[in-house]
Amino acid sequence: MKQQQIPSAMSAAQCSHGLDRRNLLYNFGNGVGALALTSLLQRDGVVQANDSKVLSPRSGHLPGKAKSCIFLFMSGAPSQMDTFDPKPELNRLHGQPVTRIYGSLVKRMYVACPFTFQKHGESGIEVSDIFPRLAKCVDDMAIIRSLHTSVEAHTTATFFMNTGMPIPGSPSVGSWVAYGLGSENENLPGFVVLPDTSGGVFGGAMNWSNAYLPTECQGTLLNPVGPPIVDLQPKGIGPQRQYNNLRMLNRLNEKTLHLNPRNHDLMGRMRQYELAFRMQTSVPDALDVSQESQHTQELYGLDAPVTDEMGRKCLMARRMVERGVRFIQIYCNGWDSHENIASNHRRCAERTDVPMAGLLTDLRQRGLLDDTLVVWGGEFGRTADNSMNFFRTSPGRDHNKRAMIAWMAGGGVKGGAVVGGTDELGINAVDNTYHMHDLHATILHQMGLDDMELTFYHAGRFKRLTDLGGQIITEALA
Repeated sequence: MKQQQIPSAMSAAQCSHGLDRRNLLYNFGNGVGALALTSLLQRDGVVQANDSKVLSPRSGHLPGKAKSCIFLFMSGAPSQMDTFDPKPELNRLHGQPVTRIYGSLVKRMYVACPFTFQKHGESGIEVSDIFPRLAKCVDDMAIIRSLHTSVEAHTTATFFMNTGMPIPGSPSVGSWVAYGLGSENENLPGFVVLPDTSGGVFGGAMNWSNAYLPTECQGTLLNPVGPPIVDLQPKGIGPQRQYNNLRMLNRLNEKTLHLNPRNHDLMGRMRQYELAFRMQTSVPDALDVSQESQHTQELYGLDAPVTDEMGRKCLMARRMVERGVRFIQIYCNGWDSHENIASNHRRCAERTDVPMAGLLTDLRQRGLLDDTLVVWGGEFGRTADNSMNFFRTSPGRDHNKRAMIAWMAGGGVKGGAVVGGTDELGINAVDNTYHMHDLHATILHQMGLDDMELTFYHAGRFKRLTDLGGQIITEALA
């Protein structure tokens, strides 16, 4: 912009708005310093120049073992002692009363696991019989039995699992990965979310929000059934007309951007429009599982109604990994089992066992498991007991933030490993305990990102996914 001249009638000692020579020179010096600092930060990669692309592929802080991550989110919180952490002591205590204080004295009963556990694989890891197919993959998995979190209400705990904070307004782990590494495919989003068609997610879209990160880092919600994105291909408008419309829109936006180059939201919207145009051909192809062989479709469970939806999402995830998508999150609802845990957990396992085992098997057969990190878990764990009212009908388990289960596979994970442990009833993590921030730090580490270095300046301080930092779960890594 052309520099404005100071009017000749203005005093040399003081401008009309009251700024004297000393303050003028002081503010000018600050401005030069700010420009120099910005240049240095851009050179070192701390901040990005306005004309750079947020999702351009780039290397991380350290050599990463995984190029992509598939996060299998079991919404509702699966029970640790009924899936991957057997507690035979509960069988002996089944039906015995426990008195706890929840505002008033409430009679509660210990609940035995309704399933049986058997050892599997060369590692001999015990797995519940509700996962017969997944049990065959234990030699690829590192099961973390000593995980715990900070909150135990579904919405806040889901926020915490996804963003590292119990309240909305922080970027999700997928957004941080996209921000740190960009995307290897300019025609697809860097972060994709595949929801459960049976219902929404606790807390909604804030779980895959970019928050204060650039808008390009927000998770893109894709429908696993029907059109992947509603109105992605509008009727009656051909590609050439859409291209011309986009060019005209960009020319208009560029005029506004020229007047305010720091308008990152406008810049982000412009690039999102461009990405949406490219996605019109790339997304349908990436999610078209009909291109897969009959054998592959059956491997994921697409031949059975109970496993079809989860199988499609897992197969879509594998196809997106092949195409360079950095982070894919898959939701499976229904794990909240305050009563009748035997029926609820078996039903959820029937929906997911074949598809998840198929995903691990297919990734391994295609040579993709080595550089694809697969993570499984919910928002918290479950209790060893239940209220007497529920116990008399069909016993279940309540919320427990002090002990929960998760597992990882591929992407540099040590297969056939069991990390940490809980007490004899599975109530508390007691051996080599790890917090949710530690799981996040480990995910970032395997992707080649240092959780302490991956920061964004917002609201007066440098923010990060792990807040004050997390500990790498080294026992789970090869």
